[in-house]
Parts: sequence; C-alpha cells; structure tokens
Amino acid sequence: MQPKFIHLRLHSEYSLVDGLVKVKPLASALADLNMPAVAITDQSNFFSLVKFYRASLGKGIKPIAGADIYLLNPDDLTTPFCLTLLVKNNEGYRVLTELISKAYQEGQHLGVPMVKREWIEENHEGLIALSGAMEGDIGQALLTDDSDKAAELAQYWQNLFPDSFYLELQRIGKAQEEAYLVRAVELATALDLPVVATNNVRFLKPENFDAHEIRVCINQGRVIDDNRRPKNYTEQQYLRSTEEMQALFADIPEALANTVEIAKRCNISLTLGENFLPDFPVPEGMSLDEFFIDESKKGLNARLEKYPAVGEGTPEENRKAYDDRLEMELGTIVQMGFPGYFMIVADFIQWAKDNLIPVGPGRGSGAGSLVAYVLNITDLDPIEFDLLFERFLNPERVSMPDFDVDFCMDRRDEVIDYVARNYGRDKVSQIITYGSMAAKAVIRDVGRVLSHPYGFVDRLSKLVPFEIGMTLTKALEAVPEFQELYDADEEVKALMDMALSLEGTVRNAGKHAGGVVIAPTKLTDFSALYCEQGGGNLVTQFDKDDVEAVGLVKFDFLGLRTLTIIDWALQTINKKQAELGLPLIDITQIPRDDKASYDLLIAAQTTAVFQLESRGMKELIKKLKPDCFDDIIALVALFRPGPLESGMVDDYINVKHGAKAEYAHPSLEDVLEPTNGVILYQEQVMQIAREMGGYTLGGADLLRRAMGKKKVEEMAQQRALFTSGAVKNGIEESIATFVFDLMEKFAGYGFNKSHSAAYALVAYQTAWLKAHYPEAFMAAVMSSDMDNTDKVVILVNECDEMKIKVCPPNINMSHFQFTVNEASEIVYGIGAIKGVGEAAIDDLLAERKANGEFKGLYDLCKRVDLRKVNKRVFEALIRGGAFDVFDANRASHMAELPTAIKVAERHLKMVEVGQNDLFGLAVNAETSVDEVQDYSHQAAAWSEKERLTFEKLALGVFLTGHPIDQYRRELKNIVHGKIADVVVKVEKSRGKIDVRLAGLLVEMRTRLDRKGQMMGFATLDDKSARLEVAVYSETFEAYKETIKSDEVLVVEGSARINDYSGGLSVVAEKIYNMDQARESFARCLLIEWDCTQAQNNSLEFQRKLHEILQPFSGGQCMVVIQYATQSEKATLQLGDVWRVHPSDELIIRLQQLAGSDDAINIRYR
Repeated sequence: MQPKFIHLRLHSEYSLVDGLVKVKPLASALADLNMPAVAITDQSNFFSLVKFYRASLGKGIKPIAGADIYLLNPDDLTTPFCLTLLVKNNEGYRVLTELISKAYQEGQHLGVPMVKREWIEENHEGLIALSGAMEGDIGQALLTDDSDKAAELAQYWQNLFPDSFYLELQRIGKAQEEAYLVRAVELATALDLPVVATNNVRFLKPENFDAHEIRVCINQGRVIDDNRRPKNYTEQQYLRSTEEMQALFADIPEALANTVEIAKRCNISLTLGENFLPDFPVPEGMSLDEFFIDESKKGLNARLEKYPAVGEGTPEENRKAYDDRLEMELGTIVQMGFPGYFMIVADFIQWAKDNLIPVGPGRGSGAGSLVAYVLNITDLDPIEFDLLFERFLNPERVSMPDFDVDFCMDRRDEVIDYVARNYGRDKVSQIITYGSMAAKAVIRDVGRVLSHPYGFVDRLSKLVPFEIGMTLTKALEAVPEFQELYDADEEVKALMDMALSLEGTVRNAGKHAGGVVIAPTKLTDFSALYCEQGGGNLVTQFDKDDVEAVGLVKFDFLGLRTLTIIDWALQTINKKQAELGLPLIDITQIPRDDKASYDLLIAAQTTAVFQLESRGMKELIKKLKPDCFDDIIALVALFRPGPLESGMVDDYINVKHGAKAEYAHPSLEDVLEPTNGVILYQEQVMQIAREMGGYTLGGADLLRRAMGKKKVEEMAQQRALFTSGAVKNGIEESIATFVFDLMEKFAGYGFNKSHSAAYALVAYQTAWLKAHYPEAFMAAVMSSDMDNTDKVVILVNECDEMKIKVCPPNINMSHFQFTVNEASEIVYGIGAIKGVGEAAIDDLLAERKANGEFKGLYDLCKRVDLRKVNKRVFEALIRGGAFDVFDANRASHMAELPTAIKVAERHLKMVEVGQNDLFGLAVNAETSVDEVQDYSHQAAAWSEKERLTFEKLALGVFLTGHPIDQYRRELKNIVHGKIADVVVKVEKSRGKIDVRLAGLLVEMRTRLDRKGQMMGFATLDDKSARLEVAVYSETFEAYKETIKSDEVLVVEGSARINDYSGGLSVVAEKIYNMDQARESFARCLLIEWDCTQAQNNSLEFQRKLHEILQPFSGGQCMVVIQYATQSEKATLQLGDVWRVHPSDELIIRLQQLAGSDDAINIRYR
C-alpha cells in the first residue's frame, strides 16, 4: 500500500544538544505505525548512522540519511540558520560527510559547528535540502515580513538544488507558526516551490516531553525553572502517526505527498562488513605478500639466534616445529589478505622501539601468533607457552585481526603522531566514544536541573552502590533505604522517575582510550569527522564498532602506566650501572627462574607489582605460593569472580600442593596437566575439542565462541558434533558427554592464555625489579602515582616495610619526581608536594641547575621568579620539609618568610630600576640589609603533632614521624600489645580471643550491609603492622563521630583467624579516641610540683594551675600532685570536684606550666 507520510526530520539521542529517540525503539515504533521509511537528521553529525541503518533494515524500514546543519549567519555569528540536508545517493553521502567534517574542523564558533554557504556551493551533489522551517534563513526573513529577501533566498536555494529544494512547513504549536505558514505557502505558490511537512521529532511519545526538557537543560547547564532559558520545543514534537499528520495538514495535502516522493528519491547503500586495508610500501620488484613472508622468515632466524628453539626433541626437530608453524600461519594470513595489517603494526612498533619508547610484550590473543613474535610485534614465544594462533586468527571464521598494543603512557601520542605522518594526516584519526547518563551521574544531573539542594541530591546519588553495570533499577532493589525513600518521599520519586527515564541516554562525545584508524584513502570517504574547536582531538564520528562495520581497520594504541614505571626504574638503574662500569640491565633478558623474585611473590610482598597487588590477589598468592612462571600466568587468569566462585581455584591450589589431579579421560592429561587438571584457559577448550572431538583448531575456536555466547541451538549442534567425533576416536559417549558438560561449565570462566601470559611477563618484570633494585623501582612507582595521595601513602608504608628510607623533599636535592640518592634512599619528589605547581618547580630546578645550590631562604627568594614561586608555594615547601636542609626549625622559616620575600622584592626592584651605580656597589650593599642569617631561635619549633599535621597537609603522608609515637608510653598501659604482637597471639590461640589494640586510622571503607545499613572497615596502623577492623552497623552508628581519619584510635573487640582467607579477622565492639581512652582507663593524672625550681615556688604557679584545670573539670580522671621542696615530699590527691577530662590539650598546657614534659604523667590501673 502506498504510504501517505514519511518523517523526514528527527533527532535521536545522538544529537547530544537535544533528542531522546533511541534507534532500536524507533525502528519498532515505525513498524507499529506501518511507516516504511524514516530519516534521522541529527544535529551536525552522523553518529547514529550505522546503528540506524542496521536497525531499520532489520525491521524492514528504509533508512534515509541526513543531518540538520547550522548555516553561518554572517550578520550574527551567535544565531546561525538551520538547514536540513538529506542524502539522495552515495555521492550525496560523501558530500554531506565532507560538509559536516569541515564544519567541525574549520567552522566552529563558540563550540558550534557551522557550514558556510560557499562550501555548499562548491559541494552539493546528491543532496536534497529542506529550508529549515522558521529556523531557516527563508523562515527568518518571512517572520520579519521581508518578503523580497525571502524570495531572493528561495531562488538562491532553488537554483543551487534544482528539483531538490523544498520549503519546510511545521505545525508543532510554536509561536508565529501560522503566520509563517501562510507566508511560506504564498511564497511557494509565487515561485512554484514544492513544500514539505515535517514534525521535527525529538521524542517518541507526548509524555516524553518533560524528560526531553530536562535533557536539554542538562546540555545547556541550565535549571528548568530559569525564566530566561530558551523554550525551543513543544509537547507536539513526538513521532506522530500518518493519520495525525493527515489531520494536521488536511489543507495542504501536497506537503505530505512530497515526504513520500523525497523518501523514494533517497537511496543510500552502506558497504558493511568489507575491510579496506591501508597500503603498506614494499621494495620495488616485490609484492606485499612476498615482502611479508621474507620479513617473517628473517625475523624467525633472528629470534632463534637469540633464543634457541624450545622443545623436547633434537635442535633440528625443535627448529622444524617453528618452521612448520610459521608456514601454517603465513599461509593463513596471506590467504585471508592480512599481510598489510601485520606489516603496519610491526612498522609502528619498531619505530617506537627505535625511539626508545617502551612497548608491551603483547596483549590479548595476538600473543598466540608466531608471525607476531618474529616480526617483533610481541615478545612471547607462542610455542614455548603453548599459545594457539587460531585463537587470534581463525581461517574458518574470517574477521579482522586485532592487535592491542601497550605503549608507555607518556609517549603513546608520539607513536600515534608517527602513524599520522607516515600514512597521511587525512587518513589517520582516533575513534569517538559516547558518554551516557550513568546511574549516579543522572541523579546528580536531574537533581541540579530540578534545583534540588546539593545535600539532597548527594545523599541519593551515594545510595547507588559503586559497582560496574549498576543501574537505578538494580540500586532500588539492592538498597532497602533507597526503595523506602522512593516510596515515601514525593520529591525523591519525582526525581528518580525522571532519572530512570533518562538513564543510559547518550550525553556527550569523547575519545576512545587507544583506538586509531588508518584509511586507504581520505577518512571522509568512510566516516565524518568530529573535533574540538581549533581542530584538536580529531576523531571519527563512528564509534569502534561502526568504524569496523564500514571497513576501516582499527589499531589499539593503549597506554600502560607500568611500562612507564619500568622505563623510569631502568633509567635510574642503568645510570648507576654505567657509573660503576657494569653491564646495563635489559629487562627483556632477565631469567624467568629468578629465586629472589619468587621469594618475594611467595611472601605476597606484591604491592606495586603489576596485576598482583590487590588485597584479594595477595590472599590468593599466599595460598598458591607461586614458584614458576606458569603459576604467574595462572594467577592472572584465576583471580576473577568466575574461577573464585566455581571452586576451580581451590582445585588448582590443592593439586599444586600435592593432591592428585583427576582426569575424565587419559587424552585430557596432556592438555590439563600444566594447569593441575583444571580447565583454566580458553585455549584448553580448543585443545580438548581437537584431542577428543576431532575438531580442527579453527573449528574448536568456533566451539569456544559458541560456548561463550551460550546460544542453545548452536550448543546442541556442537554437542552432537563433539560427541560423534569423540565416539569415532574410540571414546565412550557417556564420557564425551561428561567432558562436553565440563567444557561448557568452564568455558564461561576460561581466560585467554595469550593475554594472561603477556601480562604475567610484565608482572614478573616488575617483581624482578622490586626484588633486585627496590629503591629504583619504588621511586619510579611513586613518581607515576605522585598525583594520587592515597597511593603515595601506601607506597611510603611499603618502603617502610622494605626498610627503604624515604627522605623528605630537599630543595637542594629533590627533582620533580622521586629519585634515589647515593645512600640508596628515596628522595621525595617536589612534584608530589601539594600546592606546588609545575611552573614553580621548573623555575626552581632551572635556577638550581644554572647557578648551584640555594644557600638559605633569603638566597632562594632572591633567585627565583616570585610570580611563579609565590608565598603559597614557599609555605607548602616549608611544611613538607624542603627547607630542613637550611635549618630543621620549620616554624622559624614560616615566621621569617614574609620578610625574606619583601627583601627579595626590593632587591629585584633595585636591579630592574638600575639604582646601582657604575660598579654595582649599591645592589651589593643592599643584599645584607634586613637579612637575618640565623633566625632559627626567633620562633619556637612546632610541636611533634603540629609538625606532622603540617607535613601531612603538604605531602599527604606522615614522613618524618608517626602520630602514635607520642602515645607509645601510655598505650603500653591500655592495649594488649602492638598490632604485630596481637596478630601472633591470635594465630597461636587458634580460636577467638578478646583484644584491645590501637593504631592510626589510615583508611575507612564504608558500604551497606544486607539490611541496607552503613557499616565500615577501618584500617589501623601502629608502625608495627596494619590491620583491618570490621565495624558492623550498630557499632558504626554508635561510634561514627569518633571514627575520624588520622586519629589514633583504641579498639576493643574480638579477633580470630578467618577460615577462608587465613588472615586475621577483627570485629570492633568499642572504639575510643585517645582522650576517651584515657578517661576510661586512667587511674589518675599525676603532676610533679617541684618547688625547688624558682618558677614553681610561688602562689602564681597555684593560680595558673587552677586556671588550667578549670576548663577540663567534670571528667572521671582524678588529679594527684606530688609536691616537693628541698626538705620535704608529699602526695596530694585533689577532691572529686577536681576530676578532669585528661585531653591532649590539658596535658600540653600542664607541661608548659611545669616547664618539663616529664613532670606530667597519666597513671593507669
């Protein structure tokens, strides 16, 4: 049946500035409305085109490609006109792609991409134009009653798009709409212009209007109640049915008929699934295939010369295995047409290595390729580690190979720039990503737009659990408090309903972490481009899936921070090696059976070791006790939720430590013996299918994929295939069925061994560096995490455990990063001091390098640029201890700083103004004026507590002391020993015991328990050890005011050895800060009053004592005075009215009064 109307203007969620229409629901809605075609005309982009094209064809709907563009208004750059361009054919698609790309690259004004008329004049083949209704240039002229201008513009567009320009009409309830309509129809009649009706759709149903308004406000950064915000949309901009449009335009039926005619004329055909590889230059006289084969064979010879062939046969037999494998892989790669892909990857990796940019040993299934190994793409011998090529490239399932390559984080962009230079900047770009409104963020966005108070919104957002894949619906189900608020509070319900309707909507465009495409011709032949104003961060408008669908080849240039750490550590190590005349360390040449490295692993000293440093991983390491490289590969694969929950981890460990592995059939032993009888790797599923079921490895890879997807029909076919193959091999059907069930169960948990092995190698390299060059390694790790204070704290504590001294920053020794000094101590990096910017550090270091060490505070102030190194920077340096090299009294530096800065400023002015005489005598004389060379005695040193507090403020860590030190003597009377002693005591008891222990609260993790109530895990540190204490909800509620970071806490509770983890489990029942602990456990506050001291032998002393005690009275602690004269001694116990709260503040005041710290003591029961 002939359709009566087609929607030709519609914004999907990918418009970003507006639009709520999701592609798949749109296709379903059109099918329900019996509409055979639709155009998506997102604002200035083709983001959704491939998804739209596929979804539409899947529902039998004709996709029409197009875009709404902003047309530059030369009279007012801030108010561009609107123009809709629809694609008639593939030439039109190419033209519109180029126009949109040019708008982003050359036409942005205030971040808005605009198209110039002259660009359209030069490039408009294959396009149909709609005038933009009231927002178009003709519409604007008609609304200002300038009919001559409107006619002139209409004729311009009519001439530019002969038979392809339509005057657009809308009835969507906007102001001045009918006036525009009357004038537009008159103009169309006068000029014989065709008209077309659109509904400028932004959402599917009328009830979506409010959510759409919120979406627009989120994009604009406005609130919904702002009276000044532009209200550009109406409730009528939904997906109207044909009948509704016929009723609306009953008076202008040709406007509807023309939508159908336009739809018939628009025919785009995207080529999907065909790959277009870029060209790779080869020597004259050779084909690409020949060059590829030749380079691979040369590469194999080079590899085997350095690393002899692995195997159990003779050298010749071992070599033959490599030659045969290479021939097989080369044949497959050539047959599939991918030599160019391998050569391009090998080329940019080799360039990186030649330019000393660290490259990872491999990642993902690509490490299973021998060709990749011999071309130096990967550094793992796949034959040595039993890695399968077919897991990477399956001749029975043609798909693009996909190498993920790790580069040093700091220099990855250099490699991308090389690729752009080498293959042409118009052929290379990165790939777009789309950010969506995720669960926590959408609550905050909607709450802000609805003008709710921050605290109200923050509370709701924090109720959403922080888990991958968390949605609002899941959060409401998982958190009873959340559901209760939703049910009981109307405001919460209104906000949440709106958030639920917007959750998952595309919000913004970004850049893929590492995806790069290289096109054989210019990129706009395949995808429109998107960039920031000025051309920065150029990306394809298609995301990674769509880019591959249109045939562009994607390369993943990923940044791996660990490679940077290894590189920095090696620079420090090899500088020292060179000075000592020792051979340089090549990390790729280290032995993989190093005892010291495995000792470190077995002891679970894996903080900062790649992949092996998490709390859970350490627990697994303690059980497994890895003593060979295969164990590290297994660790990377085992530490995931599936294996941990399935029991296979315990099976692996038990067999490792002596239990007998059980095999369902003898043919499985060779495959599963390396993993202690457990199906751990995906490659093993493939090998079992080959050994038992008679599969080829290509067919086995298809089986592996089928098991991963869990498609019932496909699995039934594979089960029959496997069973019949096994029976042919003489295996009983019942055993074959059992093994297939086993494979099916573990296929979901199976890990890619190639990836695991590659990352295990990086893990081992970091463990080796930590074992042999701990100072250089830890300095590199701390430098890489210097912006993350929490991580620096952990690393400083790890250095403490390793007996490595971390020195405070030193203005005459420190560099930007952490370094290692001659005494093998780590020197704190100035870049890690909070409040000291990079410009200030650069200036300090440049001056020190040029003119030598700084002699003191005054010298420093004179020699640096005080605009960069300002007072705030100096204060941070003083607090962090950077000036201790001048004098250890930090308080005196702080007190003298204003004077030093003034003197330096005056000195600078005299130099600039030229007040010095011919011989420079005046300036030289001035330098000594006002300078105080020794000012250390002029300010009292900070107390230990003050010094550490300021140090923590600057460095984020207590470096030169520990807050618990000042309480050591007292704590001996309160707790049952140091944390390390308590751990030993509990381990010996083999049961549950009561404990009282103390430590600095260094971390507090909170989460909701099963009842939806808050509980926490407190990490206490007393320098002897760290301990995590569980604080269940009732205790947490009772003591939440006491639990404060960086406070010394005393915890009473119970402790036992956890049966599952083997670690210590402590549950808190009571929690005290030090003031409260004294109150509870002290017998008395003892004041030693020595009247032989002149200052104490007076009524004044008594009066001051009275004044000091008074504010702290009303406590539980009695006061006892030991009174001494030259001839007599007496002990005086004050009455109950003088019982006090024995706080730190009271003790400090009494110590100052007595003139001695030792004169004031707390005595305990």
